[in-house]
Amino acid sequence: MSRKRRGRKQRVLITGIGGNFGRAVARRLHRRYEIIGMDRRPVHHMPKDIDVENVDIRRRRAEDVFRRERIDAVVHLNIMHDPRTRQEEHHAFNIVGTQKIFQLASEHRVPKIIVLSSANVYGPDPTNNQFLKEDAPLMGGQKFDAIRDLIALDMFCNTFFWRHPEIETVILRPVHIVGRVNNAPSRYLRLERPITVMGFDPMIQLIHVEDVVSAVERSLTPGVRGVYNIAGPSPVPLSLLFDKMGKTPRPVPEPMARMMLKAGWSLKVSDWPVPELDHIKYVCMVDDSLARQKLGFAHEYSLDRILDDLSRPPRH
Repeated sequence: MSRKRRGRKQRVLITGIGGNFGRAVARRLHRRYEIIGMDRRPVHHMPKDIDVENVDIRRRRAEDVFRRERIDAVVHLNIMHDPRTRQEEHHAFNIVGTQKIFQLASEHRVPKIIVLSSANVYGPDPTNNQFLKEDAPLMGGQKFDAIRDLIALDMFCNTFFWRHPEIETVILRPVHIVGRVNNAPSRYLRLERPITVMGFDPMIQLIHVEDVVSAVERSLTPGVRGVYNIAGPSPVPLSLLFDKMGKTPRPVPEPMARMMLKAGWSLKVSDWPVPELDHIKYVCMVDDSLARQKLGFAHEYSLDRILDDLSRPPRH
């Protein structure tokens, strides 16, 4: 961020502050920064010194926030991940909303933008290299519609990075985020008898939500820009995760697993669409050495500590 603005506390706008991760970022950053939150959802359980604007990032009122405040950085987390949302709405919110935020940041000369993408953009595949670097092709949307928007969003941010060198743009691609959060990887690992695909035992990378918050915090350092894979402890087989958690998974043949997920999805008793099955079949591991070298990032949560946190109910 600009060194010219040190006469006052740095001001950070967090979009999507009402989500699990947005709240975690806000709780950490408000100790050092003046935080402004933006979310169209009701926002609860925030520290009293955080101002929250209940506004859709695509609406005109979002521009009023940029015009009124001298913002030093934007942490853009307002990205829809619900696979049940219609594709048109997904696109309208994720792509159009992100374009709007980046446009406003450019017009109002915000020095830095940090956006949370995901390592899922690479996609699980049997032909993947053992560890994927940041320049690996983004193939995660080939079978999974919900990932296509995330890839489009990631690519837009990459293009913005090159077109606007005056803005320090940081794109973070974390592996499966888990902990006391209510997201798909955490819900899967909390199941009493999770299904696995018979004959498959992929290596899995996990990272605790607080370690991803640390990566965001490190990204606010002046001069930091670029794309970074973010990972936690060393990857382990899926079977070892369940063994450590004292769980007995149910291995089922792939055709049956697909039939079960399809039926559960249709009856709305399951939040996992059929393409999610590839994540417990094939490997998608990333090389996070760039983040450790350039960001100075280092995870603090060991695998045992992550799994212990998973056993607790999500924070609200």
